[in-house]
Amino acid sequence: MKKTEQHIVIGLGITGLSCARFLSRHQLPFVVMDSRENPPNLEMFRQTYPDVAVYTGKSWPQTLLNEAKCLVVSPGVAVTTPAIATAKAHGVDIIGDIELFARHNQAPIIAITGANGKSTVTTLVGEMAKAAGRKVAVVGNIGTPVLDVLSQENDYDLVVMELSSFQLETTYSLRPIAATVLNITPDHLDRYASFADYAAAKHRIYHEAQHAIINQQDLLSMSPTLGADVKRHYFTLSVPSKEEWGLCWQEGTCWLAQGETLLLPTSKMKMFGQHNFANALSALALGSAAGLPMDSMLQTLQTFSGLAHRCQSVACVNEIQWVNDSKGTNIGACQAALEGIGKQLTGKIVLLLGGDGKGADFNDLAPMVTQFCRQIIVMGKDTPLIQQALAAKVETHVAHDMQEAVQIASMTARAGDVVLLSPACSSLDQYRDFAHRGETFVEAVKRILHLDTNTH
Repeated sequence: MKKTEQHIVIGLGITGLSCARFLSRHQLPFVVMDSRENPPNLEMFRQTYPDVAVYTGKSWPQTLLNEAKCLVVSPGVAVTTPAIATAKAHGVDIIGDIELFARHNQAPIIAITGANGKSTVTTLVGEMAKAAGRKVAVVGNIGTPVLDVLSQENDYDLVVMELSSFQLETTYSLRPIAATVLNITPDHLDRYASFADYAAAKHRIYHEAQHAIINQQDLLSMSPTLGADVKRHYFTLSVPSKEEWGLCWQEGTCWLAQGETLLLPTSKMKMFGQHNFANALSALALGSAAGLPMDSMLQTLQTFSGLAHRCQSVACVNEIQWVNDSKGTNIGACQAALEGIGKQLTGKIVLLLGGDGKGADFNDLAPMVTQFCRQIIVMGKDTPLIQQALAAKVETHVAHDMQEAVQIASMTARAGDVVLLSPACSSLDQYRDFAHRGETFVEAVKRILHLDTNTH
């Protein structure tokens, strides 16, 4: 079948719009298809590109797909969609925005994926690069579409990219200078035939990478098809061997280390929790492989407080740390925060929790609460259920709102403690969303502790 020069953009979301902008700038012919009858950006698109054909709804013209030069498929659209699979069988190139970017990009790339922590590590590596004076773009699944970087006049000398498994499915020629799969846990199994298929999609990030950064404590982070010419670097939360990145103890102090070289006491990091130690070690390994200077990276770790609402350090007053983990909207997230923070403390955790538990069993929190918490302060819709599950395990207070919860915490926490907002619940009973809840917590902490509004 004779091919045209037509590109077909599949999906009219944020990614699809960035693809359209890119193709238009490069004067490449394209049309757009979306399975929704009325995609949210449709009117704006038609005003901006009145001469571009748009096909909406379930029935796409298959002949047009089969004759296209390539399909640029948005991450939210499965490549197993019958119309796309048929086009592929006719020899049509099936790519995504990341692959389109890779074919035009000239800057070195650091690529990051994983089930947990990838946004934090991507942001952290970006900050390390900025501290080193590099002109860096932080893009991908984290927010800024990658193709928008290519539109800017000033060239970047480094691109730090967060990638999802969906984006990696259609990526073939990224060739990152350093890449990592931070960890893999079962997810998106509605999209993949098996957990192995999901893992294989993640492992595509290592394809033609120069350096692979591998989690020594998560065997799935290592690809079984990793090429022999790829330089391997390992990070671990145990004592590192040789050139590994890990944790060392010396005279009662825990250090980030590479082999026997002590780099930074973890107490000097702004981020909290063992999961953030792993994030820091992976970032150091990635940055080192890409040539970032160690001094700049270590300095960044002493100022970077983490992403907003994800175990974010808010303040430290009278040896009491205040941490915002408002994004901990379920039992599992709260458990991870309690374990990650509790294991490193000399004191205990004062836990603020509550909201709409969406039917969760709060008894599942009992072991962690018993082990790590001095007390819990409960608020919101499911206060009675939380009390029923946990009041017999730990000292419990009830607050009517965030202001009162923070006030109680400020009177009961002791030196060496962490006051942690990790609600284990949805926020919608009292707040617009988890971000609004976290902002309310931060404001209350600063007001009650008499801190300047810019204090972190």
